[in-house]
Amino acid sequence: MKGIELKKAYEPKDFEDRLYERWEKEGYFKPASDKNSPVHAQYECQCKNCSKTNTYSVVIPPPNVTGVLHMGHGLNNTLQDIVVRYHRMKGDNTLWVTGTDHAGIATQNVVERQLKKEGLTRNDLGREKFLERTWKVKEDHHNTIVKQQRKLGNSTDWERERFTYDEGLSAAVRDVFVTLYERGLMYRGKRLVNWCPRCGTALADDEVDHEDTQGAMYHLYYEYADGSGKIEVATTRPETFFGDTAVAVNPTDERYTALVGKMLKLPLTGKEIPIIADEYVDKEFGTGMVKITPAHDPNDWEVGKRHNLEVINLLTPDGKLNENVPEKYRGLNPEAARKLVIEDLEAAGLFKGEEKMVHSVGHCYRCKTVVEPYLSDQWFVKMKPMADKALAAWKNGEIRFYPQKWENTYRNWLENIRDWCVSRQIWWGHRIPAWYCQECGELIVSRENPSKCPKCGADASELKQDEDVLDTWFSSWLWPFSTLGWPKETDDLKKFYPTTALVTAYDIIFFWVSRMIMAGLEFTGKAPFRDINIHGLVRDKQGRKMSKSLGNGLDPLEIIDEYGSDALKYTLAFMCAQGQDVLIDKDSFKLGSRFSNKIWNASRYLLGNLEGRNLVPVTDSMLTELDKWIYARLNKCATDVKSALENYRYNDGASALYEFFWTEFCDWYVEATKLSFRNGDDAEKDRQASVLLNILEESLRLLHPYLPFVTEEIYQKLPLKEIAAAREKAGVNADSVTTDTKYTGMLISAPYPVAKKSRENAKIVERFDVLQDLIRSVRALRAECGIAPDTKLHIALLITKGTSAEVCTEKTDIISLLAGVDKIDFVDTKPSGSIGTVGKGFEAFIIIGDNIDSNALKARFTKEIEKETAFVNKVEAKLSGKFAQNAPADIVAAEREKLENTRHRIEKLTSYLKGL
Repeated sequence: MKGIELKKAYEPKDFEDRLYERWEKEGYFKPASDKNSPVHAQYECQCKNCSKTNTYSVVIPPPNVTGVLHMGHGLNNTLQDIVVRYHRMKGDNTLWVTGTDHAGIATQNVVERQLKKEGLTRNDLGREKFLERTWKVKEDHHNTIVKQQRKLGNSTDWERERFTYDEGLSAAVRDVFVTLYERGLMYRGKRLVNWCPRCGTALADDEVDHEDTQGAMYHLYYEYADGSGKIEVATTRPETFFGDTAVAVNPTDERYTALVGKMLKLPLTGKEIPIIADEYVDKEFGTGMVKITPAHDPNDWEVGKRHNLEVINLLTPDGKLNENVPEKYRGLNPEAARKLVIEDLEAAGLFKGEEKMVHSVGHCYRCKTVVEPYLSDQWFVKMKPMADKALAAWKNGEIRFYPQKWENTYRNWLENIRDWCVSRQIWWGHRIPAWYCQECGELIVSRENPSKCPKCGADASELKQDEDVLDTWFSSWLWPFSTLGWPKETDDLKKFYPTTALVTAYDIIFFWVSRMIMAGLEFTGKAPFRDINIHGLVRDKQGRKMSKSLGNGLDPLEIIDEYGSDALKYTLAFMCAQGQDVLIDKDSFKLGSRFSNKIWNASRYLLGNLEGRNLVPVTDSMLTELDKWIYARLNKCATDVKSALENYRYNDGASALYEFFWTEFCDWYVEATKLSFRNGDDAEKDRQASVLLNILEESLRLLHPYLPFVTEEIYQKLPLKEIAAAREKAGVNADSVTTDTKYTGMLISAPYPVAKKSRENAKIVERFDVLQDLIRSVRALRAECGIAPDTKLHIALLITKGTSAEVCTEKTDIISLLAGVDKIDFVDTKPSGSIGTVGKGFEAFIIIGDNIDSNALKARFTKEIEKETAFVNKVEAKLSGKFAQNAPADIVAAEREKLENTRHRIEKLTSYLKGL
């Protein structure tokens, strides 16, 4: 046959877009159960024959339509694509649902920033026009995101793409809201909430980021109303004392028992407030007296409820002081009011002083504005009943975390859960399906827009819909089943729900993961997925989170443009150790680029060498020991990758593939087979070429989930029909050592290699381990001696009888080829004038002959010993001084390890000198 030519240089731009377009156009991203799937006939055949067809379904964590994908998305999408491609090749009926999130507050912020540049606000446009503009922003960003996901190689079913604000999901959101209301789990009430003055909306507890901030503890005096003295209280927010309605002491604090009920004058006002007793007060902290501001502190709110205290809100929705403070402070922001209040308290002799401190301050998770506790009417979901079900699902084993350490985070959050504030005072989002009758005040919660008031009969014109929208996460928590058509009983819902796995970062366990489990159990009676793979975040090499402000972000498209999609995917997977963050910079992606190049170049060599060869049927009886060894290693790789991917250990799978393909297949097997092409007859050359092609074909199938583009491009160049025909003729089957698959289609749906019992051969593996150890030892000795790679060596081998090292007596041709040796002696004692090394069952010696200058070697070793001895003296002096006492233990341990390694090297070099 003719040789098959691959381009000399690996150029991913030549084929990545072309292959992705073909995969999508021909339906390879669709589940096998779809009639227009290329493998539907195979799926139908399995069903007719009652074969068990497993389902594997995943929903993508939907990115927000507020910008472009960052490297964190690149990691998350890569990991999903790997497991999805693996299960598709396994023959599972596989679906990966994609989509985007409308991201209420975040998207509205983007549009409002645009309007601000134009000198406008959303109120200038009005709700309808503002939403029109937001939809346009959504479309622009959505198109960019989709382009990026395609470049990444996401094998998602694009015809099933969803959006959290599309018609179907909006219907699901409304149905859930009404259902919760009907079940008594949704209620409206005036409560203290987290309020973002910048966004003008309430936030849930887990939408508040707490950051350590420089502040102060201010000490104030409150005078007794009867003029008999004063007390001291402390606060970080002195401007809020206008909302104080009591000062509390602990009922067991004997210092203040007699003061309970006594009245105090509220500074700078004409008001009086009581001293009350409440167990909330820590009598050991400060003076043991605490000012109570029910409208502006969550703990004070609870105290206020217990004592029926007046609740006085001091803030306007935009965070300014309102009409409930003296006139001179109205309209000021809290910082300005604080400064003025301190000045006035000092003038009145009621300010003791301040202490600088760092304390945790809540900030809006979107705009980073300081969040204020704020009293307002909001909608809440009762979470405790649903949290109990979610906890039970975990305890019963219905869900499992990879890695398990995240179970504690999940449990702790659910055990301490609070009701969820779901209403938001913005316009972009699902409008709350609640109406208020203007005639009788009736509250109507309905799945359909009401035509009249059910209580008084007023028509629709008298029914005013709630102005608020729902929290973004209220649609996201329905994502696993709403994307499949719920609340309708669709075919997709029946086939693919519950989904199999969720792959997501740890930063949204509270926001999303826990809530999805609660929603799935509440509305479908089932946990929405079985496996929860929590991966780390992408950070820079210093461990810092990537951000615009630090300028350390990496654009996935730029990496793909320079190195290709496979390089990005493989690198991220290789570096994604379970339970750890991924620390990378741009140069990190050279790892994946080099591996992609290796696959390309090795394949180019093998396919090019088919020139003049005939593919022949290869039976097990035709395999050499070398062939059986590589099949055993391929078998182990298939086992290791299967275990890694089914337990979401992506880096272990990537490492196994690298070790097999680059080291075992290319560096050892392919190099060793050159003996067949150099010394064999045509029949041997045909046999060896056929075995190599079989192993290359199976290797590409192994590699595909991690490096889909380069493997598919090469796979399409293989003479697949000829390979399949040869296998058919040889009669290979599932019990054969040789490759049995007779597939001739696209690699994306080719069967994934599985381990075979027939390929296991511990004895051959042990023999080749020794052979490799010997060759590596000779190479290392050559390098230590500074002998040029092209200098042929004369070596002597002392082999222990009855050990696996006897393989060396049988494989002298491989040793000569791979170690650069032209003469091998087998000896019983160490030869004179030689330097040696020891391995398992062997000793190997380089004979110093005419082609090696022994005097130069002696000088080299002597110089190295002097250098290493000086280093030992230096480290010993370092460790005997203060360094060992003051330095961190790990640094000291590292120095001691260096010392031991250097002493060992001196011993080795000294032995070389003696040998000479």
